[in-house]
Amino acid sequence: MFRSPVRTFPARRALCAGLAVLAAAATTAALGGCSPGRTGSAVPSPPSRAPASSGSSTRSVVLDERARGTTVRVTTGTLVVVRLHSAHWSTPAGSDPRVLTSLGGGTTATATCPPGRDCGISSARFTALRPGTARVTAGRDSCGEAMRCPPGQGRYDVTVTVTR
Repeated sequence: MFRSPVRTFPARRALCAGLAVLAAAATTAALGGCSPGRTGSAVPSPPSRAPASSGSSTRSVVLDERARGTTVRVTTGTLVVVRLHSAHWSTPAGSDPRVLTSLGGGTTATATCPPGRDCGISSARFTALRPGTARVTAGRDSCGEAMRCPPGQGRYDVTVTVTR
């Protein structure tokens, strides 16, 4: 029987991880989201926490491909950012806007992407409004230029449990 791992991201750890998140974001921006991987998608980084901005009590959690199939626990008011490293992903969508409300999203393609690579990021931002459970999902048919996705690679699904 498969058991889905549960990951908890306390807000107090967010500040410690902030520098690593900023460095990863700068690297992704500099490389344009491209990687030499077989599927042409960027190598994902583990789920990370973005720092709270100075003077703000907003907590945030950043999720990517490695969070697929997991349950993430957050508290009300947390900003949940989903970044999928491929322009072939649909914009991530939440299943219950009463629990996890969308703040927008979309796909950003990289203009300097070499032919055959799948450069770009599909992202969405959500706010955890009240206690409950919502799923964040996205899908894709292609895992690179003219490459169908192998089984298990065409769907992104994360369960977000919101507590007080």
